[in-house]
Amino acid sequence: MTFDARPASNLLWHAWQLGAVIGDLPVELRPTTREQGYAVQALLESRSSRSPAGWKIAATSVAGQKHINVSGPMAGRILSERVHPDGSMLSLTDNRMRVAEVEFVFAMTQSLEPRTDPYSLEEIMAAVGDLYLGIEVPDSRFARFHSAGEAQLIADNACAHVFVLGPRVMTPWREINLAAHPAHATVEGRARRYERDGVGANVLGDPRIALTWLINELSACGVTLAAGQFVTTGTCMVPLEIEAGDTVLADFGAFGQVSCSFLS
Repeated sequence: MTFDARPASNLLWHAWQLGAVIGDLPVELRPTTREQGYAVQALLESRSSRSPAGWKIAATSVAGQKHINVSGPMAGRILSERVHPDGSMLSLTDNRMRVAEVEFVFAMTQSLEPRTDPYSLEEIMAAVGDLYLGIEVPDSRFARFHSAGEAQLIADNACAHVFVLGPRVMTPWREINLAAHPAHATVEGRARRYERDGVGANVLGDPRIALTWLINELSACGVTLAAGQFVTTGTCMVPLEIEAGDTVLADFGAFGQVSCSFLS
């Protein structure tokens, strides 16, 4: 029997719009493979008035994979209406994950269409135009996202929610080892302040490798990564615990800074 992705997509979309949570999808609607999960996710595009602004990668570290009980990374769509500029004030209403993730972001100038042979890192970097900085604020429509499983989490857009697209990196970054490049984050609220460090190697060993994984994952699904879209490559440090009233500042040294605040 052919899997019908529409009922599951309807449930997840309505939960997202209402800020509601659901348990597991009903058994008769539930995707059981990654392919079925991506089929549910793909229907999100028709809900938006614009093409996706970009793509995200979830669970790019072993710790992250263990945290949500998945076997590997997952790709998700970042909808255009959920992208915010640097310095934005964001709402945490109905957000259950309550974390911010500091990320390297690649902007594409050439489209990469599906093909049989995997794309090489060199081919992919030739299609990249610029490097940006970003902060992802993920969330899930599942009340028990730790145990939903990767097929359902992929259907849930790999926990995509809102995204802050920061400045373009003006430093000649192609000459720099991104795996070794550090990032430092500060979270400051009304009654607390803490700091955390990260490095590009925390993202599948190198943000460029993460980008390569994403494009080949899309290619295997028959999806084109379009020119003009961006890919945010996953958190380069342990996710930052956030609450209303906090400001997050991510400092990438010579690459610049990106920040956002959360409504109190």
